[in-house]
Amino acid sequence: MTSDAQPEAALDPTADTASRIDHEILGGPRRYTLDDLVEGTGLSRELIEDYWRWLGLPVQHATARWFTDSDLESLREIARLAASEHLDEQALRTLVRSMGHTTERLALWQVEAFVEHAAREKGLDDVSARLTVLDTMPHLADVLAHQLEHAWRRQLAAVTGRYATEFAGARSGDRDLHKLPLRRAVGFADIVSFTKRTAGLGSEELSEFVQLFETRARDVVTEAGGRVVKTVGDAVLFIADDVQHGAEVALGLSAPHPDGPEIPVRVGFVWGRVLSRFGDVFGESVNLASRLTEASQPGEVLVDPATAALLATSSRYALTEQPEAELQGLGAMRPVRLQRAYTGA
Repeated sequence: MTSDAQPEAALDPTADTASRIDHEILGGPRRYTLDDLVEGTGLSRELIEDYWRWLGLPVQHATARWFTDSDLESLREIARLAASEHLDEQALRTLVRSMGHTTERLALWQVEAFVEHAAREKGLDDVSARLTVLDTMPHLADVLAHQLEHAWRRQLAAVTGRYATEFAGARSGDRDLHKLPLRRAVGFADIVSFTKRTAGLGSEELSEFVQLFETRARDVVTEAGGRVVKTVGDAVLFIADDVQHGAEVALGLSAPHPDGPEIPVRVGFVWGRVLSRFGDVFGESVNLASRLTEASQPGEVLVDPATAALLATSSRYALTEQPEAELQGLGAMRPVRLQRAYTGA
């Protein structure tokens, strides 16, 4: 085995700090080259390179000692899984990419949370806060890893529980192959005039504004029985398992918040079929919900006529047909405004 160590790096305090932190977080030294992994796993060089690229960590220098004992065991483990479950390349690629994409964002999110905390609590500038976090992150890695596994297991139990309830009595022959598989309420909530509202904000103020919106949105969606699929800048995409829960989520998101500064949003949601892939949802109903959101006014919820017909059976909602609107890419439609029914209380 060859070594790519550079003598001048030993004189560089920055490199020394990076090496120390790297060692502490990874749990051991980088001791293997790509060829060592090929020899140690019996996997092809191409597959190992693919694995790291799917994780979002492509191999930059094939002859460098870049890999740890944990890397070696991780490759052996994923190879055993692929063999035992007869996974083809597409399935393996999707699994590994899901982990890489999610953990890349998670790691950045968590580090930035600690940076914000250090700056706020200690009165540090951004650079000083980041240097402080560099010293503390290695000591926090194990706790964060354990919390991640716990949260993942709870989320996995929730997903499999929903699937068991929804599909346990279904038969394979019942499915229409020409339709998307999942019936869901799907909707968007979009901040009104986001660019205008955030123009001139500093990094701290912008961070607080975005965090406030996302926190409120996630709380409302969860409490109303829905799930956040993703946030996209100034918007949140949500789903729910039935049309009533979808309506409650939509109305909750559009309602004024009792505490703190007001962030007006507009909402569109529909009941339809979706395809769930890559942690996202796709389908005509997703596109329709997006277009309805664009057509709605601040504090307003718009639905399509088919969704309105389903909600009309409930006395909880008031439904008002709106003037015909041209929805980009979908043509003309008469949206229906959804509101809570007046109870006289």
